Amino acid sequence: MSQISFDDFLKVDIRVGTIIEVQPFRQARKPAWQLLVDFGPELGLKRSSAQLTTLYTAEDLLGKQVLAVVNFPPRQIANFFSEVLVLGLEQENGGGVVLLQPERAVANGVRMS
Repeated sequence: MSQISFDDFLKVDIRVGTIIEVQPFRQARKPAWQLLVDFGPELGLKRSSAQLTTLYTAEDLLGKQVLAVVNFPPRQIANFFSEVLVLGLEQENGGGVVLLQPERAVANGVRMS
C-alpha cells in the first residue's frame, strides 16, 4: 500500500448530505440508484450513481445522511453525470455496499475533519 501525505488527504473534500431523491438507474451496467443529495446552501444539490441496490431500497435511502467526496470531477455513467462519490464499504462475497454515515444528524454540507 502506498502512503500519501496528510496534505494530500486534506485535498479530498468529504461532506455530509441528505438523500432527497432516489430513482432506479436502468441504463447502468450493474444495478444502481440515481441519487439526488442535498449538501446544504454552500454546495447545493448534487447527483450520484450508487451501487446500493443489494442492501437498500429507494425507501431505505430517502432521508439518509451520507458521506461523499464532493471535489472529484463529474463522471459520466451511461447517460447520467455523477457529480459526487457517495462512500460505502463493500462486503465480502458480493454482500453489497454499506453506506458510511454520521452516527448522529449533522447539518448538510459539514466537512469531515
